[in-house]
Amino acid sequence: MNFVVAVDGSAAADRALDHALTMLEPLGATVTVVHAVEPQVLVEGGEEPVAGVARTGDRIVAESLEDAESRAERVLQAAAERAADAGIEATAELLYGDPVEAIPAYADEAGADGIFVGHRGLSKRYEGLVGSVAKELVERASCPVTVVR
Repeated sequence: MNFVVAVDGSAAADRALDHALTMLEPLGATVTVVHAVEPQVLVEGGEEPVAGVARTGDRIVAESLEDAESRAERVLQAAAERAADAGIEATAELLYGDPVEAIPAYADEAGADGIFVGHRGLSKRYEGLVGSVAKELVERASCPVTVVR
């Protein structure tokens, strides 16, 4: 049995990994930790929130693909080491693109028995604006998805 655990370096992802390791250790299952690289676009500086793209000026900073990959590799390495410390065979996969598309596609391709993902507990208003990766994974995945709070 092999399970996919989505990690992004957040406390929610750490809880999902811990839960997966606890649940899977007695089964002798293996874990593949995955992280989907999607360079971030950030708005920096200024006191007022940005009202629209036209008002961002030079406040927009785009993360380079190399920086996103480097960040992802650190997250994946830490997660794989935690799994190994728990006595569970783990591999790491760096995925590319939107996590709500890349993770279920990888799980299908790998024949995963399930996916573990953390839930950040965003407000309903914020979640309505940006969506919830956990919620989308439940909708899109063809295997069981465990959402950990």
